[in-house]
Amino acid sequence: MASKKSKKKGASKKKPASAKKGGGAAKKGPAKSTAGKKAAGEKAAPRSGKGWLVGAGLAAVAVVGVVVFAQPRGGASGGGEGAEEIAEEVDLTEPLQLGTTVPEALRVEVVRRHPHDTDAFTQGLLWHDGELYESTGLEGRSTLRRTSVEGEVRQRVDVPGDFFAEGLARVGDRLFQLTWQSGKAFVYDRETFEKVAEHDYEGEGWGLCFDGEHLVMSDGSDRLAFRDPESFEVVREVRVTRIGRPLRRLNELECVDGAVYANVWQSDDIVRIDPATGAVTATIDASGLLTRAERRRTDVLNGIAWLPDRERFLITGKLWPWAFEVELVAR
Repeated sequence: MASKKSKKKGASKKKPASAKKGGGAAKKGPAKSTAGKKAAGEKAAPRSGKGWLVGAGLAAVAVVGVVVFAQPRGGASGGGEGAEEIAEEVDLTEPLQLGTTVPEALRVEVVRRHPHDTDAFTQGLLWHDGELYESTGLEGRSTLRRTSVEGEVRQRVDVPGDFFAEGLARVGDRLFQLTWQSGKAFVYDRETFEKVAEHDYEGEGWGLCFDGEHLVMSDGSDRLAFRDPESFEVVREVRVTRIGRPLRRLNELECVDGAVYANVWQSDDIVRIDPATGAVTATIDASGLLTRAERRRTDVLNGIAWLPDRERFLITGKLWPWAFEVELVAR
């Protein structure tokens, strides 16, 4: 991903949402909470000094946790999830810690939409010099392509059939493309799309962006790895947390003005991450972008590109008919 302001993974990660258990369609109500009863029971107890302040603070954070994490997403962008799936991506079994900050609540506001190839299983997206570069996945269908903002494919190279292409990042005149479970990163000349190098890595490859110094890589867990762009060796790692709890399923990435933006797989959320601490500083609601009819023919939200000349994001998804030019506004 560009820098600037602002497979068989359980075999299910990369399959269309309709092929997953439950199809992502069934919605369960939020899990019942006893937080209200507990607060009521404590109300009559004597309160004094710092002990009461700490208790009240923990109760407030717990309530926020229920609101933020237990409410099922009802967005129209595809791949929605119920309370159980949200609990899986944010580990609710780990205790909250004092001093954690509640992330800023943002949403996307659509400025315009652009056509997007409905055969493109989008895994990586970036913008450079007025053109989009896209990595698309699925074994036997993976590609690297250059397109106009209106979806016209201007250049394309097919990835060998046994590879499932993933995240994409630009470092100068080179493009880095991950693969899902093959442990290979391909390096291409940006102009010719000729493969000039490849790197090996352990584990899975999901998202990738370049922060101006390191390649930032996700693997579907709660960790981001910062890699040297020359050797592809890991320089450091950071654990991503939302309100003090691990946030997993980090997918496609975009590095913008010292922050890392990440799609959360199988949700309509994009999160903004402080790369120094791993703390989520904003949760962005990107639901409601597709109609119900469009949702039936598409897969999940995935793909974030920063448009520096317009100071907006371009977001899309796997097999989506549109790429949306959006601004981030308060909810």
